[in-house]
Amino acid sequence: MASDYFIRSPAAPLGAGFALRALVVLLAALAGTALSARLGFWQLDRAAQRDAAQARLDAQAHLPVLDQAALGRTPQALDAQWQRRVRLEGEWLPRWTVALDNRPMDGRAGLYLLMPLRLGPDDVVLVQRGWLPRDAAERTRLAPHHTPTGKVVVEGHLRPEPARLYELSAGGDAGGVIRQNLEVAAFARESGLPLRPLLVVQAADAADAAGDDGLLRRWPAPSSGADKNRGYALQWFALAALITGLYVWFQLIRPRLAGRR
Repeated sequence: MASDYFIRSPAAPLGAGFALRALVVLLAALAGTALSARLGFWQLDRAAQRDAAQARLDAQAHLPVLDQAALGRTPQALDAQWQRRVRLEGEWLPRWTVALDNRPMDGRAGLYLLMPLRLGPDDVVLVQRGWLPRDAAERTRLAPHHTPTGKVVVEGHLRPEPARLYELSAGGDAGGVIRQNLEVAAFARESGLPLRPLLVVQAADAADAAGDDGLLRRWPAPSSGADKNRGYALQWFALAALITGLYVWFQLIRPRLAGRR
């Protein structure tokens, strides 16, 4: 009798355990699908927000040109001016020239040349003047370019900071002419210049009064990054579909096919 008990009694627990396992698998599949779909919709929402922000910036670029008197001095005043076109008159300060490394243009390795422009005794802005090719023979040497003396007129548009690149160490803003990245506030402290908290990217069709300065200004079109969010959304939706497909195959279709055989 004891042997019959140990043979037959596991039948009931086995059925309950199978049902419990099936319920856990169902709940896990539903949770995984719901979470993946939710993250996909969240990424689409982020893409829409970035598209809207980019549309506002694009609209800013079509507003009337700002002059020096209307140019903001504080981050709060500049919030409504990003991407606006500006026309400034000042004098270059070539002593504080900085070149940002690893900035390709037209498929060629090179650097972005940044230089302060003095607008007045206590008023300086940082200008991204143009692009220079990398010196293949000497990496620490800048390619020939021309910087006019005296008063110059600079046309461009406003940005908060130079675009940053990923760097392995925290030394990308360290002193030196050629650097990986640059923050305007940190550069103001380093140089002692009364820099406004902004960057002027010189217009692509701009030319110095002295003529060709040896710089290229075929700047890449600004990107909102929304396409990256849409790509992430597609991956999350694909994961949701995969979880659903695996559940249907292993929990519904495959058992029925096995039962028929």
